[in-house]
Amino acid sequence: MNYAVVGHHYWDRPGGGELVCASSAHALEMAGYSPVLTSPTEFNPRNYADWFGIDISRYPRVNWNVRLRMFGLYLRLVAWRPMLKAIRRYRAELLFTDGATYRPLLEHRRRMGFRIIEYIHFPHEVSVDPRFRGTGLAYGEDPYIVERYGKFPMNVYWWGYVRLLPRYMRGNPFEAADLVLTNSRWTAELARRVYGRAPEVLNPPLPPNVPVLEDARPFEERLEEVVMVGRFSEEKRYHWVIGEVMPRLLREVPGARLRIFGGAGTRTASSYMGRLRELIRRMGLGNAVELIPDAPRSAINGAMDRSRAFLHATVNEHWGIVVAEALARRLPVVVHRSGGAWTDIAEEGRNGLGYGDADEAAEALAKLLTDGRAWRNYSSSRRVRDLTLDSYARRLGELVRTAS
Repeated sequence: MNYAVVGHHYWDRPGGGELVCASSAHALEMAGYSPVLTSPTEFNPRNYADWFGIDISRYPRVNWNVRLRMFGLYLRLVAWRPMLKAIRRYRAELLFTDGATYRPLLEHRRRMGFRIIEYIHFPHEVSVDPRFRGTGLAYGEDPYIVERYGKFPMNVYWWGYVRLLPRYMRGNPFEAADLVLTNSRWTAELARRVYGRAPEVLNPPLPPNVPVLEDARPFEERLEEVVMVGRFSEEKRYHWVIGEVMPRLLREVPGARLRIFGGAGTRTASSYMGRLRELIRRMGLGNAVELIPDAPRSAINGAMDRSRAFLHATVNEHWGIVVAEALARRLPVVVHRSGGAWTDIAEEGRNGLGYGDADEAAEALAKLLTDGRAWRNYSSSRRVRDLTLDSYARRLGELVRTAS
């Protein structure tokens, strides 16, 4: 039996990286491999059927049983250990990983002969290498890193991670891995600037439990509501939307409401939700903003089908699966003019509206909430019709065979 290890640093949340890894395990099984899932921590694979509509519960799992989940960033540094354990136990021929911290595995690969596929969500070097200062993406410039790790004590937490990173990060992925993939044209171009070569673009698939609609509820039957989806974390910039965008939007559309759906299964997410609730209370937006933690997929789909706009606030989003999900429900999207969500999904204005600041975001949302003609122009699922799990599996299978 031909085994393939799928290694990820933290499986216990419904994010884009988890979707890619679960989809890749399915794809490798379709390509004739027996997937083995690895993680530094224990996790419940049955959640994936609810989160994404992908069953990974039948695959064997190898954990390292780390229990300090509050140090989630540091789990990346030890993710290689359960990978090596699984490779040895199953004599695996292939390793698929969406992390860059597998340097300790390279000496074992030379001896054991397994191949490596690396999927790049974002070139991690950009955040930590001084060469990329001034790009707007380096530490001290990237909005997510500044907000999350810019102040004490989180800056010390980040400093320790960066100090340890060189021990575990592979060098140029094109020298370390047999096949290098990425999620969008934007990320591929950034990787080319970093490594001198662009990876193959393999867009993540839509979750099977998010069907692509051919018909949608008409504008006139929808509510003046905006939907946001994503785990409760600072990079999603919900605080910015509540504090900056909503006051502007309510001046234009007094009856507008915002509904935020997000995963809240970690202490960090719960703490962030508490801050958002306090911000809502302080600004008197209790009737206009609703936070909905850990909602089932059916509830999210239902909200999308009743609303008139979807807002994504992350800057330099590498792909943005939730943006694709909104288009699948034929819900018009508003995204920041950066990253793969803008270049590959919204296609720089063809499939969605873009913004650069709070005024532009509020203006785009107001347009979709009140202008039926504009709404119908952007209520289309054409961009995402080929982003199926089967298409992803076929393409990954072809790339694996080509790299053999």
